[in-house]
Amino acid sequence: MTRSKRKLRENIFPSAREDAATSRRKAGRYSGNAYRLAFTDTEFLLREELRPVRFQLELLKPDLIQQEHGIDSTVVIFGSARHASAEQAEAEVVAARGAAAARPRSASAKAALARAERRLHNSRYYEEARKLSALITRNSEHIDGCRLVVVTGGGPGIMEAANRGAHEAGGKSIGLNIVLPMEQEPNPYITPELCFQFHYFALRKMHFLLRARALVAFPGGFGTLDELFETLTLIQTGKSTRVPVLLFGEEFWRRLIDFDLLVEEGNIAAEDLGLFRYVESAEQAWREIADFYSLGCPATLP
Repeated sequence: MTRSKRKLRENIFPSAREDAATSRRKAGRYSGNAYRLAFTDTEFLLREELRPVRFQLELLKPDLIQQEHGIDSTVVIFGSARHASAEQAEAEVVAARGAAAARPRSASAKAALARAERRLHNSRYYEEARKLSALITRNSEHIDGCRLVVVTGGGPGIMEAANRGAHEAGGKSIGLNIVLPMEQEPNPYITPELCFQFHYFALRKMHFLLRARALVAFPGGFGTLDELFETLTLIQTGKSTRVPVLLFGEEFWRRLIDFDLLVEEGNIAAEDLGLFRYVESAEQAWREIADFYSLGCPATLP
């Protein structure tokens, strides 16, 4: 009789994966939900009472995968999902001008042309986000002991631009997608093995900041403001370590938010205005990050 040899450090218990496979083979007529192993029972995991478990799983899964890929330092890039690339915006203007010329008295055609021209003006944010992400990705190769990886919300607009810049620079980038009633399609530039999907906004926001070494906020809407103010609050209250918070486009941000009013009314301290900086170009944004950490990397594409 031959006995199989076991490795000295081999686990004496079967793994969860092995037991799950065994359970499926032996279910027979007892294949209902009651007999199914709890961790293989999707209907059970989706019960209302299991929300705390789902919270834990959604926190743990992206964390473990990023650990496996050696990712511990990220630069978060936020901004509107509605900003288009220069190429796309230019095509929209051409089409809108043609429609306006064909219907010179149409108010709706004129309004559509005005919107297209505004999108073309704002396309510079897309191109700067794309350039910044490439700067971060390429310079990161020359930083000893640390690799900065760009992370976005995974959707279109500024998110796409940032993932695109990293992809074009030959690097990896992360997309933290969220399930929405109007389905969000991940942009095509996210590194596939780092493309995550979340149910809970709260857990998604935690993952934005868990590894963040800087945050760059391009002009955006409610989502951008939500992430920006949560980050500023965490830093202001000492719940988070100070990191560079960069607001791209001073004119936009000053028109949108009267930070000086908050100081005048006593709602924030004057020194709280130092929690963020305005930047106007990808090169300036990278310089702010590099100077903060004394990286000594150039502010141009290598």
